Amino acid sequence: MTTYISILRGINVGGAKKIMMGDLKMLYEELGFGNITTYIQSGNIIFQAMDHISDEQGATKIKQAIFQKYGFEVPVLVRTDEEMNAMQRINPFLDKKEIDLEKLHVTFLAEMPQPEYLTSIEKFDFSPDQFDIIGKDVFLYCPNGYGKTKINNDFFESKLKVSASTRNWRTVCTLVDIATKKPYK
Repeated sequence: MTTYISILRGINVGGAKKIMMGDLKMLYEELGFGNITTYIQSGNIIFQAMDHISDEQGATKIKQAIFQKYGFEVPVLVRTDEEMNAMQRINPFLDKKEIDLEKLHVTFLAEMPQPEYLTSIEKFDFSPDQFDIIGKDVFLYCPNGYGKTKINNDFFESKLKVSASTRNWRTVCTLVDIATKKPYK
C-alpha cells in the first residue's frame, strides 16, 4: 500500500464550499481508499491506496468525486508520503539562521510548471518575502505573514499556469508526522 496526502484548496473557508471532514472521509472510502485520517477542517487528508496512482490521477479522481457529490469544483493536490518527506528535508529556508519557522509555508503545485513560466517568474522580487521553487513545491518565507504577501496562491497560479494550494510549515510537518505513524508504516 502507498500512503498519500491530499491537499484540498478552498473548502470550509468563510462558510463557502462546506464539506464536513466525516463526509469527506466517507467519500474517500467510497473511492476505495483506506486508513483515512483528516487533519483540521481545511482539507488535509492522509490515506492509502492498494494500487499506486500518480499524483495527478489521485487528484483527478478525488476532484471528480467531490464535484459529483457536492456540485462544486475544488482544486486537489496529491503527494505521496515519500514526496512529502523529501520536501520536508529540502526546504532551503531551514538552513538560514534568522528564519522564523512560523513564517514558513509551502505552496503545492498540481504539476511541474513549464520552463518558460519558471524563467519569467525569476524576475519578481517581493522582499522581504522570498520564494524558491523546487519541482512541484514552492517554499515561501513571509516574515510579515502569509496574509500580507503578494506571493500567494493567486500569484503562482497566474504566473505558472498551474493549480496551487498553500499550507503553513507546521501543518506540513504534522501531515508528514501523521503519515509516518501507524497504520501507515
